Amino acid sequence: MHLHPFPSLTLQRDLCRKTRAPPTQRAPPHSGPAPRVFQYTVRAPFGRRGCSGSLPGSSGLPLLSASTSPLADPLLVSGFPDPAKHLPFWSLKDDIMAKFRRRTCFILSLFILFIFSLMMGLKMLRPNKAAFGDPFGLDLLPEIRQQTHLTKVFDSQKSDKISSETNIKNLKSEEIIVKASVASEPHPEEPPPLNYYLHVFYYSWYGNPQFDGKYIHWNHPVLSHWDPQITKKYPKGKHNPPDDIGSRFYPELGSYSSRDPSVIETHMKQMYSASIGVLALSWYPPDLNDENGEPTDNLVPTILDKAHKYNLKALLLSWEMGSKKPPQFKRAGNFSTFRTFLKVTFHIEPYKNRDDKTMYQNVKYIIDKYGNHPAFYRYKTKNGSALPMFYVYDSYITASQKWANLLTSSGSQSIRNSPYDALFIALLVDKKHRYRILRGGFDGIYTYFATNGFTYGSSYENWAKIKYFCDQFDLMFIPSVGPGYIDTSIRPWNSHNTRNRINGKYYETALSAALQAHPSIISITSFNEWHEGTQIESAVPKRTSNIVYLDYRPHKPSLYLELTRKWSEKYRKERAIYALGHQELSTQPVS
Repeated sequence: MHLHPFPSLTLQRDLCRKTRAPPTQRAPPHSGPAPRVFQYTVRAPFGRRGCSGSLPGSSGLPLLSASTSPLADPLLVSGFPDPAKHLPFWSLKDDIMAKFRRRTCFILSLFILFIFSLMMGLKMLRPNKAAFGDPFGLDLLPEIRQQTHLTKVFDSQKSDKISSETNIKNLKSEEIIVKASVASEPHPEEPPPLNYYLHVFYYSWYGNPQFDGKYIHWNHPVLSHWDPQITKKYPKGKHNPPDDIGSRFYPELGSYSSRDPSVIETHMKQMYSASIGVLALSWYPPDLNDENGEPTDNLVPTILDKAHKYNLKALLLSWEMGSKKPPQFKRAGNFSTFRTFLKVTFHIEPYKNRDDKTMYQNVKYIIDKYGNHPAFYRYKTKNGSALPMFYVYDSYITASQKWANLLTSSGSQSIRNSPYDALFIALLVDKKHRYRILRGGFDGIYTYFATNGFTYGSSYENWAKIKYFCDQFDLMFIPSVGPGYIDTSIRPWNSHNTRNRINGKYYETALSAALQAHPSIISITSFNEWHEGTQIESAVPKRTSNIVYLDYRPHKPSLYLELTRKWSEKYRKERAIYALGHQELSTQPVS
């Protein structure tokens, strides 16, 4: 057995009890050789008093008292090591724990100070008008994130809540990461100047039970592949709103209805904030619709009215708040004329049996019914004519000779030099379509698809060549840019055409490529084509038990509206320079 050089505490106490002499008794006289005397003092733990006595074998010699011995402290025992180097176990344990607590508190204090300094530094580095939202980390806190959005108030109208109560009821049934009761969009200090050479494709085909009696388009079916063997590999059926919709993203406004006036006004507000001057409305003739929707022509008057009235309200509010006049704002007398309204043009869809005769009737109908509205878009050409504009989707389906009957001065159904003359823009898909478009009598080319490399027309590398072709034959070139593309919610077999957004980099690359081509107009695909994931409308994170939707994080829901505004201003400046050089177009649209 290994013995410790010091007696144990128990042994020391026993020694004190057994060898302590009575207080009145003296030690007996001793004769013979002087015995060895072991002199020591026991120091009890935690400040207890020591004891004195004699060790066995010491012939009953008295132990020196701790209170009387001049050598009692430090402990002196012949043959024992220095006690300072060999502290008792309880003393060592207390010392170690005290050091550990001090070190832990110090490290924890340094860590808290580091985190606080980091967050304050990020906050100070963020500019007041940053395009990419709050500092990293704040968007992970729903309360702070929501408060940031709600405090940026642009107009004081309570109607802008966009049926938020209905949307919240729909969303409460499942897990939602971020809940937004108010649409979030950039709120500049003053209304931005609109760019009438920046167009965005807009869809009014959505519906919900509150306004339409049922869900429309949100419940889009899963489409079959043309190869039956491939179709077998994927699920079938329809989506089940409000939590399961035909999109990989989820709208900030929820599964809304395009008939909801507050939704329309919010859309106008978002476009206005993005400095978009013209919305190209997806249009079918009266009583016609796409295979998954309902007729929407009866919505056109409301859309025109909201486009006009919202901008008037924004301008008056801005003027009353004392902000500077936007470039398009003109004052004569007391608010008599305004030149900064959002405009509406038409994107004619490929309905059944569309040809030169039906198109003549369509153009006549649109101009007669909507042409006098102040929000109706007209394009002022270099020869001074102010003409309506029509985008013609899938124009290549109809033979060029049919188009020539309508769009050339010698055609049997010609509208040229008539009250229904207009600018007609054809969709370019394949390279061979260029000369068909030319023979058909079209006035320009657009590319629509937001998938770089998907078609000849949508490939950025070809835009300089297409622009050169258009310049040769006096055609307008309108490249289409988009923030990304993903349609696997309705075409699960089409993942090879997905284009990731890369936090806005894909969108900015497309816009940069478009500006390099010096286009007549830039079109954006799209404002709200949710099925194909090309929307710039605000989207929010959402998670259900079966679905995790994509979103714009780590940025704000309004990221793509803010990027659009940034590039709209850049395009305005660059276009003014090269348009003057070519003496191509005036810098103002016709109201």
